[in-house]
Amino acid sequence: MTDEIDRNALPSDLARWQSEVLAPFEKKAAPRERAALLAQGGDPAPLYTPLDAPERDYAKKLGFPGEAPFTRGVQPNMYRGRHWTMRQYAGFGTAAESNERYHYLLKNGQTGLSVAFDLPTQMGRDSDHELALGEVGKVGVAIDSLDDMETLLRGIPLDKVSTSMTINSTASILLALYVVVAEKQGIPSTALRGTIQNDILKEYVARGTYIYPPRPSLRIINDIFAWSAQHAPKWNTISISGYHMREAGCDAIQEVAFTLADGIAYVETAIAAGLDVDTFGKQLSFFFNGHNNLIEEVAKFRAARRLWESIMRERFGAKSKEACALKFHVQTAGSTLQAQQPMVNAIRTTLQALGAVLGGAQSLHTNSFDEALSLPTEASATLALRTQQVIAYESGVADLVDALGGSYAIEAMTDRIEAGAREYLAKIDRLGGMVSAIEQGYAQREIQDSAYRYQLQIERGERVIVGVNKFQSQSASVPILRIDPQLERDQVARLRAVRARRDEAAARAACALVEQTARDGGNLMPPVLDAVRAYATVGEISDAMRVVFGAHIETLTI
Repeated sequence: MTDEIDRNALPSDLARWQSEVLAPFEKKAAPRERAALLAQGGDPAPLYTPLDAPERDYAKKLGFPGEAPFTRGVQPNMYRGRHWTMRQYAGFGTAAESNERYHYLLKNGQTGLSVAFDLPTQMGRDSDHELALGEVGKVGVAIDSLDDMETLLRGIPLDKVSTSMTINSTASILLALYVVVAEKQGIPSTALRGTIQNDILKEYVARGTYIYPPRPSLRIINDIFAWSAQHAPKWNTISISGYHMREAGCDAIQEVAFTLADGIAYVETAIAAGLDVDTFGKQLSFFFNGHNNLIEEVAKFRAARRLWESIMRERFGAKSKEACALKFHVQTAGSTLQAQQPMVNAIRTTLQALGAVLGGAQSLHTNSFDEALSLPTEASATLALRTQQVIAYESGVADLVDALGGSYAIEAMTDRIEAGAREYLAKIDRLGGMVSAIEQGYAQREIQDSAYRYQLQIERGERVIVGVNKFQSQSASVPILRIDPQLERDQVARLRAVRARRDEAAARAACALVEQTARDGGNLMPPVLDAVRAYATVGEISDAMRVVFGAHIETLTI
């Protein structure tokens, strides 16, 4: 009863404090620069009280970790059992160089691999294609055939290491390459653990490394779902990614909404093909951005978990706890890294990583401070990894489950983000779903508008970026990793040597079967696996599907 009396009295008590205590104090103090840092222009209140997080059904809104609605985490003991997987996204130049970096990172305490591929590999072009000129090995490792993949993973025990591959349009081919390398190590596909990003819808919205139009691309993803459910049950077949949409300029509410809208589209596609939601639902994972506003970011992750649980249960009838639990990876925000005073980026990354941990991430990549200038050096990548290790072993936050749960501010922001995301999802449903929304340019326009508002705030000085529009100073020079142009010529020579020594007839026949299966509507994974075994190249296998599916041409959205 005392609590009821206090709660009833709180509005008048708060009004008194605001007028008699806060207002006079603020009149004496000059206001500092403060942008509307929250999503959708929301301005954080100076103080949060029980009025901002009103009485609720605890079991329905919060519950306990490891149980629906998963607001407080997907495992009962979270990091008290084991730490999140510490991944450092790496890959550059040739497969041999990247292999050396992976062994270095594993030796220094990294617990999972995260592979970056160059643009030709992402776009289904071989290193000797005319469109690949100047791009080979630049933003990731060049993978043309099984020969490269064998080199990339040499000496790495694939039954013990979890591997994440950031690959989308050619995800089926790269997964096949990984599976065949494991076969050669004597490891069955059923023992493999890892993730392929495989999220093609966000490519049309924010990133651009698509090959085929949206609907045939969804068909390929569905084939991966079906094959993996039987042959690679421990593998996460998709990492539904809000990261790149946030990098393109969306805010926290949009990141949750558009990411889960993509997830809904993938689930609908799989169900329409006859797959069981409780089976393939367990293999879904998500990929979010870790941005600067610590409190809002923690709330974002909690809201996404709660919202996805209700979507899977209410919209799709999922009954399995594992299928309803949103598991996610976080990468710190590359778009926040600045070329000015690059060492300051280490501080930004630390705050972003802390938000991911407090928000309950299952795995985490911390960007290196020099990534606004170049690919990370070994020294900067090590510091980024040490950032995670200090948070894990020295900060104490890993010893508590949902440490900020119950905070008036956290719960109010969690509710706000969930409500805002639901409004977006309702609008997307009215447009006919996320595929239709993308085809109409809706998501793209929303992100473009958000990015424009954000940039205006910076240019007007309303949003402070340390070292850029305030606190400028001369930046100290830092070592930069440079890719030797000779590496591209060497990679092309290796590719041509593979073609020269393979069974050419077998490679051609395998690619022809990929093309025929694309026409006939069968599952593409078995013929892609056979093509990989025959040392057909990524470009050749992609071209076999291009013949049938065509290529997507982006239209301008205004």
